[in-house]
Amino acid sequence: MVQFDEKIYFYAFAIIPIVLLLFFAVQFWKRRTQKKFANTGLLNKLAPSKSKFKPAFKLVVFLLAIACFVVALVNPKMGTKLETVKREGVDVVFAIDVSKSMLAEDIAPNRIEKAKRIVSEIMNKLVSDRVGIIAYAAQAYPQLPITTDYGAAKMFLQSMNTDMLSSQGTAINQAIELAKTYYNDDEQTNRVLFIISDGEDHSEEDLNAIEDAVDEGIKIYTIGVGTAKGNVIPMKDDRGRVMSYKKDQNGETVITRLDEETLKKIAEEGNGAYINGSDTEKTVKYVTDTLDGMDKTTFESKQYADFEDQFQWFLGAGILLLLIDVLMLERKTKWVQKLNLFNEKESEK
Repeated sequence: MVQFDEKIYFYAFAIIPIVLLLFFAVQFWKRRTQKKFANTGLLNKLAPSKSKFKPAFKLVVFLLAIACFVVALVNPKMGTKLETVKREGVDVVFAIDVSKSMLAEDIAPNRIEKAKRIVSEIMNKLVSDRVGIIAYAAQAYPQLPITTDYGAAKMFLQSMNTDMLSSQGTAINQAIELAKTYYNDDEQTNRVLFIISDGEDHSEEDLNAIEDAVDEGIKIYTIGVGTAKGNVIPMKDDRGRVMSYKKDQNGETVITRLDEETLKKIAEEGNGAYINGSDTEKTVKYVTDTLDGMDKTTFESKQYADFEDQFQWFLGAGILLLLIDVLMLERKTKWVQKLNLFNEKESEK
């Protein structure tokens, strides 16, 4: 398996067409200038040892050297062996509410950013547990399947926003149904679902979904973000400026509030617990302590190990090609001239 350290340097390949254009421009200028002094036959007699093909060959060598240097900058790494790593952990799925009510700023900086920060801090404390992420509003969307790659999980987490799902609402039942597909039935791991939400707009259908999840061994915890006092929902432009506030069908400004009772009921039915997420540090500690207290299941994951740098090969090849280009003269090579590969002698007559 190959991976690249600095992919941004691939853009340096743009140097190659630039060099080509410059080469052809210079060649065109040289030929045009030479014609002002003498015709082609006379020029060949004045400079009989000048090769017609060496400049193009030197250009190819120089461009190959550039390509080698660019690849060296990218630093390709080769995974030399595939290892099977045994881990002990719990399968944890985070279902994050991305409905518009999560834009309320009654908790800094707003509810959706608070939810993302809580999940990110929890991941920082995990060691071998597997994690998955679900986004939900009026429907549920699989953001990241179950994985041990916390780096990828954080990347997908940060990309979440309230515009990723067009339909609005809070279909927690769909999020629970989707979460059930994340767990591997063959491995029989401990299964935990954390729902991060303000608790608004949940329906009675949620209770049926919770019952089915509990039957499959899933514990459901809820984390509330927001305040009981609530706040308005700002509608901002691309620059982050508030353009208006969300209104209901009657034109009244909507006030969204944290519904702790609903979240507590969901957690109680799911054999879990409710956590108020206003204090990030306390929330993270409670979650990690809860996960640490659970029985760990051993599972296997395969990954490439012993990635070794390969840049030195390309760096060496680039230096060698550059030396060849510098040391190679543009006049004809005597032994090649004797072979008369391109019928140069005939053309001179």
